[in-house]
Amino acid sequence: MLDIYLNRVLEITILLYALSVLLYFYDFLQNNQKANKSAFWILSIVWFMQTIFLFLYIYEAGRFPILSLLEGLYFYVWILITVSLALNWFLRTDFLIFFTNLLGFGLMVVQTFSPIQLDKIENRTQFISELSVIHITVAILSYAAFALSFVFSLLYLIQYDLLKRKKWGKRLVRLGDLAKLEQMAYRLVVVGLPLLLLSLILGLEFAYIVVEDIVWYDSKIIGSFACLTVYGIYLYMRVKKKYYGKTLAYWNIASFLLVLINFFLFGNTSAFHVF
Repeated sequence: MLDIYLNRVLEITILLYALSVLLYFYDFLQNNQKANKSAFWILSIVWFMQTIFLFLYIYEAGRFPILSLLEGLYFYVWILITVSLALNWFLRTDFLIFFTNLLGFGLMVVQTFSPIQLDKIENRTQFISELSVIHITVAILSYAAFALSFVFSLLYLIQYDLLKRKKWGKRLVRLGDLAKLEQMAYRLVVVGLPLLLLSLILGLEFAYIVVEDIVWYDSKIIGSFACLTVYGIYLYMRVKKKYYGKTLAYWNIASFLLVLINFFLFGNTSAFHVF
């Protein structure tokens, strides 16, 4: 029974860490203080849970957890979280904080769901199944964000065309302001991209555990990373190159078409699952 509760705590810790990374990413792009503060306090909870597990392990093992790769990995993640919290408290280094936590999250997933760790868990099959559920849920949320972003970009192009042809009327008013349509499309990509990245981290770990002789150039894996790349380029164009308007809208629409291809076509040709 205790193992079941510990597994739940581990799952909650990973989900909280994922939420913290998402909020740090939003703050990184939008310079949003509320998101930064929320991410900081959520990460503090993760650090507190990790610290408790660390001291419990030291108490049970009677030594410091550095003698094996997995032990060292856990301690390393704990250090990354500690450093990230210190940087967030004393400095404003958004870029460093986000990527430090992204690295820490990836290493936590690797450490938590490693085959050696899973062999210690009584309900191993259920634990792996729950990893799959988390992966698929996060993937669906990212696809939903991209779909809504696609709709806003499409509405932007329709509104732009109506304004250019001077088609005044109720339809023009109901579609909304061009700036707001573009801003909503951008914000949804800001939400969807880190969700997709987190889903890929979880999915690769799941595939490594479950699928024997996995082909890493599987169509689904390549397609997912292609989607990650095109939306990453979208954010680069928007934030760094200061692209706006039709160019960004067309790129966003083309990116979502790639998501659809990845979901329907590559999902059917993939060797291990539908997402």
